[in-house]
Amino acid sequence: MIILFMKLNELIRNELGVDFPKRYQIVGHVLIVKNVYKKQKEIAELILSKYKYIRTVCFIKEISGDLREPIIENTFGDGTETIHKEHGIFYKLDVAKIMFSKGNLNERKRLIGLIKKNEIILDMFAGIGYFSLGIAKHHPDAKIYAVEKNPIAFKYLRENIKLNKIKNIIPILDDNRDKKLREEIPKVDRIIMGYIPATEKFLPVALNYIKNNGIINFHNTYKKEELWDFAEEQIRNIIESYGFKLKILQKKKVKSFAPKIYHVVMDVNAWK
Repeated sequence: MIILFMKLNELIRNELGVDFPKRYQIVGHVLIVKNVYKKQKEIAELILSKYKYIRTVCFIKEISGDLREPIIENTFGDGTETIHKEHGIFYKLDVAKIMFSKGNLNERKRLIGLIKKNEIILDMFAGIGYFSLGIAKHHPDAKIYAVEKNPIAFKYLRENIKLNKIKNIIPILDDNRDKKLREEIPKVDRIIMGYIPATEKFLPVALNYIKNNGIINFHNTYKKEELWDFAEEQIRNIIESYGFKLKILQKKKVKSFAPKIYHVVMDVNAWK
């Protein structure tokens, strides 16, 4: 990726006199980039002519709303629906409608290594199966309840379950805050909270589903100066206010989210 960026940056600057942004990613056959406002068509045509494995170039203006939907400025090439392969898992999605963060690759891999035999898991923000698919593939003895409220993401979640020939994910189209779900989903050993930002507001919901001595993989965003004292205090105050005790087993930065703001994950053991 670094080599490609250096080539792209040099190529586009030399050919078109435009600097190419550092923040971009390739998902399947689609190159996705933000904040290029000059010569978009020329840039896209140049990239498509030089890199045959890239068949579409997407310029994204922003990411919007609770569903983290991409707002597309312009698209050039062979369509935005693609299949991305990562660690042997296939993810089908439309990048013009659904976000896919390759920056979470190491976290997806790390989480697979944490799962114990016969775990019952709740993925509260399943999306297209970012976390659930890999866990299910590598741990066929696990049982995963994958909840997603975006109907487009849910459509791809179901397609990806079939695409990867997975039998141990139960997909549920709903908002995880819906109290009726408590009748469908039993108490679980692990909860994955892979949504950012402001994930703390969903912690009380998670506590309704966690078994005694269960694990919460809690994702959120924090400013640099909030790591780690404020971040730990925030999660501790919320969980203890609901009568639970807790231990933070591990904490780590996942990736940069914005200047001096980090996407982090904390693995939390909670019990009464």
